[in-house]
Amino acid sequence: MTPVLPTVAPTALVGFAMLALTSKLVHAEPGELQTLLRSLPNNVTTEMDLDLWHLARTIREDPDVVSAFQDDDAEELAARYRDGALPEAAQHGIRAFLTQWGHRAVAEIDLGLPRWSDDPTYVIGVVRNYLRLDDEQAQPDAVFARGAAEAEAMIDRLARRAKGRGRLVRFALHRTRTLAGLREYPKYLAITLFGALRERIAERGAELHAQGRIDAAQDVFFLDFEEMRATHADLSQRVAERKAEYEREMRRRHIPRVLLSDGTEPEATQHAHATLHAPGDLVGTAASAGEITGHARVVTDPVGAHLEPGEILVAPSTDPGWTPLFLTAGGLVMEMGGANSHGAVVAREYGIPAVVGVRDAVARIQTGDVITVDGSMGVVRTHREEAAEEPGGRGAGMGDNCP
Repeated sequence: MTPVLPTVAPTALVGFAMLALTSKLVHAEPGELQTLLRSLPNNVTTEMDLDLWHLARTIREDPDVVSAFQDDDAEELAARYRDGALPEAAQHGIRAFLTQWGHRAVAEIDLGLPRWSDDPTYVIGVVRNYLRLDDEQAQPDAVFARGAAEAEAMIDRLARRAKGRGRLVRFALHRTRTLAGLREYPKYLAITLFGALRERIAERGAELHAQGRIDAAQDVFFLDFEEMRATHADLSQRVAERKAEYEREMRRRHIPRVLLSDGTEPEATQHAHATLHAPGDLVGTAASAGEITGHARVVTDPVGAHLEPGEILVAPSTDPGWTPLFLTAGGLVMEMGGANSHGAVVAREYGIPAVVGVRDAVARIQTGDVITVDGSMGVVRTHREEAAEEPGGRGAGMGDNCP
């Protein structure tokens, strides 16, 4: 059997190498190469997001289903789904989506966290957000098609600019668009394996619970593999101690992004270009070009998050499980990550302005603030007075994930 990772991973690298080659063959203005990476085909995460949008569009065709999704919150709808009590269009559509993508999750590299097939609350919450999209131009499939058209137009522009090398530039950039989206595939395959492994661990958890050796089947995820295989020991006390430690760690208000060899956190250094910005500006790393002003939505946990179309997502960090929210976000601000972090890459592909590496962003920005995200300069400006004065506006006192 051929190893999958060594076979697939270099394919995406070839796509990015072709993009680097193009930058040597033809002069590109700032932001032009980013345009080439919008709406990439063959990206399994984008396919998942668009499948979720298509589910929402199917639900939208049935007024009774739309009414149910508007009247009940995501947790109530998830309970009805587990009972098989949703309207048929929704029940069938969610089941089909979870059959294909149910092994995915937020923070999915943690085997102890539930997959979407275990708890579909997040998926249903995203569908509820999508149902609020009335502007056809802002709908995800329209945005994706527009991004692909802009990328193809940019290929033509750069090929014409290259003159005698135009054919080579056109070839290289089409290869970039064909191959670069495959960058998500190795991790997707790993998460598929994780999903199967989690099922086996859950089965062992059910056995240990039936034997009375742990208090709940889910407690198995606080054990290591050797402990799971033990045949006689009572594991309840060990689980209780680890649960207490886990809950204590989850209450930490601050987690250092970097630790020095002596265990201390380095002092933050000012960005070299910080003097170019006004006092109060939040400075980070420019991740996706463009500028947008809108209301912030601070989200520390995407499960149950309510993101209105066009709001600017402010988060500690993101992974593929967060990307369905990107389809309706107007911009992105992240505390962690650099220009090549997952959130930054996805923001460029989706064409939304993004600034990452903004220290204490989720504490310094509040839900309801009016902010400007300048993804070209790496700056976030707050306009709290404008948010407070706006008639009927959302005040800054709203908490995370508020409905």
